[in-house]
Amino acid sequence: MQIKQEIHCPNCGSKAQRKYCFKTNISNTQCPACDYLMINCFRTGKVLEAYAPGLYSHR
Repeated sequence: MQIKQEIHCPNCGSKAQRKYCFKTNISNTQCPACDYLMINCFRTGKVLEAYAPGLYSHR
């Protein structure tokens, strides 16, 4: 079973998507605006993969 949830990105604040897969106990958070990615086990909290690019200021 998989649940999708729309959230605010923890990196930039844009709309992002979080998916929970209960068969593998893995949570996947992705943001298309800033390319944020976080994959972790939601039972243990262990981070399996993460990518959070820096934000650039507009001049």
